[in-house]
Amino acid sequence: MSDALILTWRQYRLERRMFWRNPSAAFFNFLLPLLFLGFFGAILHGNRHDIETIVPGIAGMAVMSTTFSALAYNIVFLRERGVLKRVRGTPLPTTSYFGGVAANAVTNTAFQIAIIVIAGKLLFGLGWPSDLVELVVFVVIGVVCFASLGVAFAHVIPNFESTAAYVNAVFLPVIFISGVFYDVKHVPAFLRDIAEALPLKHLIDGLSGAMVKGTGISSHLDALAVIGLWSVFGLYFAIRGFSWEQGRE
Repeated sequence: MSDALILTWRQYRLERRMFWRNPSAAFFNFLLPLLFLGFFGAILHGNRHDIETIVPGIAGMAVMSTTFSALAYNIVFLRERGVLKRVRGTPLPTTSYFGGVAANAVTNTAFQIAIIVIAGKLLFGLGWPSDLVELVVFVVIGVVCFASLGVAFAHVIPNFESTAAYVNAVFLPVIFISGVFYDVKHVPAFLRDIAEALPLKHLIDGLSGAMVKGTGISSHLDALAVIGLWSVFGLYFAIRGFSWEQGRE
């Protein structure tokens, strides 16, 4: 194992310890999606179609919350508290630092998806995912997409005090428009058109195919293409606009 990989592993372990020492982060990353799942699951109990809609919808929301929201918060906090600047001045390679941060986000997402799959099986009688390959592919590309968008979005947030307002101004409308809690086929055309342009709706479609419908990845190549385009957009601006410096107004 090379020195860079060892340092990445150590940074990852540090990120995990810091995550569990932050109760609010643990709540929003793990408990909140489960509360949504339990709440809507109880309301929709007995309606098979709606249950099969809500479970992959919550899974898609979990991917977005553990990557986009979490990284936007963390990057702004670390930047404005001067942590990123100090990290930049240490011998720790940049790739090892961000590798540990990214691995932490991937771990949180994997735990979330596993919990939601198990809850869907035990609480609502859904089957186990019928296409594990499709599930893994969409989770991976979803993590890349929303993680890059989260880092890119952090660049436009001027200070940590305004982070919640900025993040929620994006996160909440996207989850409601994209069909987390309902089938987007049943909404007005203009909202459906907006949802079609956003990556979350397509991520939910892919997760639904893997977790419920068993349609296969070939049935959602258009969804992969849209998420891929958003990933390219996010990666470009995440790298182009990244700043190690604090104190931006």
